[in-house]
Amino acid sequence: MTKRFFYLLLISTATLFFQSCSYNSLVAYDEASNKAWADVEAAYQRRTDLIDNLVQTVKGAAKFEQETLTAVVEARAKATSVQFKADELTPENIAKFQAAQAQLSGALSRLLVVSEQYPDLKTNTQFGELMNELERTENRINIARRDYNEAVQNYNTQLRSFPANITAGMFKFKSKEMFKAEPGSEKAPKVQF
Repeated sequence: MTKRFFYLLLISTATLFFQSCSYNSLVAYDEASNKAWADVEAAYQRRTDLIDNLVQTVKGAAKFEQETLTAVVEARAKATSVQFKADELTPENIAKFQAAQAQLSGALSRLLVVSEQYPDLKTNTQFGELMNELERTENRINIARRDYNEAVQNYNTQLRSFPANITAGMFKFKSKEMFKAEPGSEKAPKVQF
């Protein structure tokens, strides 16, 4: 009877030990992915802030096509209205977020194409600096997305690993969605002059 009790106690202790270790790991990975998501939002916010300066510079430098500027301003407003907390990152919410950001990217592309028609605008120093800053910001966004996907991969891997999968089920940890490429982005864009 004492051997049976000893083995039962040993198994219970080992189970609790493994679960507590995996719980702490899951929390650490979850927090890392939440921080990575916050970095993604910060990078997008930086782009949003720069766009307002870009639009104001373009307005001041040329009698610009109002339709293009309006599209950029509206897309910026829509992109800033779609925000989620890290625990709300469902596939549907990530798709909404990416769609709003894609609309903003498209509007920016149209703005850049139209700006080519205005030589005075291209020589404007402030416009050039803003365009360079916008390019660096797009690179930051790409890095933030990649870092987020890496953090989510680490979290999801830990979540599915033994014995963490037992702990995850007990404490209702759920897997997270990664950023995915927009449909059609595997095709190179056609540049026409």
